[in-house]
Amino acid sequence: QVQLVESGGGLVQPGGSLRLSCAVSESTFSLFTMNWLRQAPGKELEWVSAISGGGLISYAESVQGRFIISRDNAKKTLYLQMNNLQSDDTAVYYCTKYRSGYGRGQGTQVIVSS
Repeated sequence: QVQLVESGGGLVQPGGSLRLSCAVSESTFSLFTMNWLRQAPGKELEWVSAISGGGLISYAESVQGRFIISRDNAKKTLYLQMNNLQSDDTAVYYCTKYRSGYGRGQGTQVIVSS
């Protein structure tokens, strides 16, 4: 079973930045698409961004231009650079192979507040 461990969350002021990481145990990490999703308090799971094994990238409209997804296949790690954070970005962030959220890790909490 693939192990996914997210980290890097925390409390940040509006306009600030955070960089999330997701360490993946699977040896074939470089071959598959990885996703970031988030779940805000009281809301459904929301897809945020994806990056294919070959580097094709897509973003949700709500984060386009502010978030940057990347991956280091040698380190088997997925990243999410989050800039100009707003209160609406407050959520638990998850990484997963599946856009549906299936198989996601334990998540990392991001709180955007002054």
